[in-house]
Amino acid sequence: MINDIIKEHNARMYNLRKYYPFFVLSETTFAQYKEGRYAGLDMGYITMGVLRFLIQENSMNEREVTYDEYEEFMGQLLDRDFDVEIKTEDRKELIAYIFDKIRNDGKAFEFNFYDPSIKKSKVGRVKLVDGHIRDGQVRYFITAEGIEFYLDTKEIKEESKINVEQLLLEKMITGENFKGGIEVVKRINNEVNRLVREKDEIVDMFSYDVFKAAERYEKYMKTVGNWFMEEQKMFARNKALVDKAVARAGYDKAYGSGNKTFKEISELELLLKKTILKHGSLINSTMELQEISDNIIHRAKLKKLKASFDFQARLMDIIREDRPDKMFTVLSPLFAPKNEKRFSFASIDNILTLKSDDNARMVKVKQEETDSSFRYEDELLDDRISRNFGRLFFELADQLIKWDRLTLKEFNGILEIRFGKEIYGNKDYYSFLTHLVQKKHYDIDDMLKKQETMLEGVVVEALTGKTPGMGSETDGAYAPKLSMERFKGLEFDIECDPSQEIAIGEDMYVTNMIFVRKGDSKHGK
Repeated sequence: MINDIIKEHNARMYNLRKYYPFFVLSETTFAQYKEGRYAGLDMGYITMGVLRFLIQENSMNEREVTYDEYEEFMGQLLDRDFDVEIKTEDRKELIAYIFDKIRNDGKAFEFNFYDPSIKKSKVGRVKLVDGHIRDGQVRYFITAEGIEFYLDTKEIKEESKINVEQLLLEKMITGENFKGGIEVVKRINNEVNRLVREKDEIVDMFSYDVFKAAERYEKYMKTVGNWFMEEQKMFARNKALVDKAVARAGYDKAYGSGNKTFKEISELELLLKKTILKHGSLINSTMELQEISDNIIHRAKLKKLKASFDFQARLMDIIREDRPDKMFTVLSPLFAPKNEKRFSFASIDNILTLKSDDNARMVKVKQEETDSSFRYEDELLDDRISRNFGRLFFELADQLIKWDRLTLKEFNGILEIRFGKEIYGNKDYYSFLTHLVQKKHYDIDDMLKKQETMLEGVVVEALTGKTPGMGSETDGAYAPKLSMERFKGLEFDIECDPSQEIAIGEDMYVTNMIFVRKGDSKHGK
């Protein structure tokens, strides 16, 4: 327990620092300002209002604000929300005074705390609002800490939580805080999972209470379904930012720097891809639910016209409400039959003379078999990447058992012959090169025993027949040869040549790589 307290304290304090500026600002009073004429103003409320204004302009409208725009907004807020008369000559000065307080005169708010792991005091610095000069004019924007603080203070109902989190993710990626971006994507993933569970609950409710389910479905579509299109646009925008970061980090990695950053970006990219796929699946299933719900509601409306009582539905209501006393209203009529009996003696005769239908035929129920080959979209994506990585690695190894040395330009020429120039339009080609340069030395024997990188794991899985579709007829005429057997004993190094860039298509360049075979000479001519 003591170790947990010591180890976690530093992280907890850094997490708390985003709240510190608000409490400093909320303690700011106007009692001493202008002889207390504006003591009725509340700095806490004003701060939250400014943050919301900046979120709207920066993230929703995708523009930074000038001081004049802030001044106009603040003037409207003071007039509308406070019963304080502001003198004309004081207005501009008061608005500037508030702005300087929120920006802390351009300096970061400093939060001092003790770190028991190093037995020293530390300083956490945080800004809610920042600015820079663009096009010869100072423009202001809310920081990532400011967005995170604002989101933590309110359960957002009128807006999409996924969209709001994505605004923060955009700030994190732009500011190159990839570790923080990973945490934000995890929260987005949790929110998508929650929406999937809510949708499943609605589907389940249609089985026992159609009209309550329809009510809940309408609410779900108003609060969730209306945001799907906007969420997809923001996912695409953040995916593009991550792709740029991956390309930039891959370039830095080739020069032998930025290893930790590259791992963080790769993890962020993978998590975001999975979340996007899951979100797309949620949209598709929700659209299907709309069709199903319309049919169920139509049938239920017709059924409601019948003079019947649904005992099962009533029982489910009683269980859900935890009101066993309501059973009395259902059972009491059964224990109070009419005194006058109306059982017909003719019915007894019918019972005695009733003949059973001995010729009744049995009906066999056909059991539908599940499709064992069914694959989800994310599984199909993983299989495609695995197959493409396997083919590319196979082609590289196949050339290295023939030649001692191979350049990327020569390798590209071989790929063009094998697959055509369309290879440069396949994003898996660039991803393969990025993952390939994570290591400078490859030993096939060691690789078969233990896979140290994601690429090695994917390649071994593909070339040992574990990837679905690998080596099938759809893989081409050379598919049966895809195996690791012929490459046993092969070793090769990768050298990057930053001074030479290879042109690929229009405005596309790749740093040249040199593949050099090592080890014994049984491979090669």
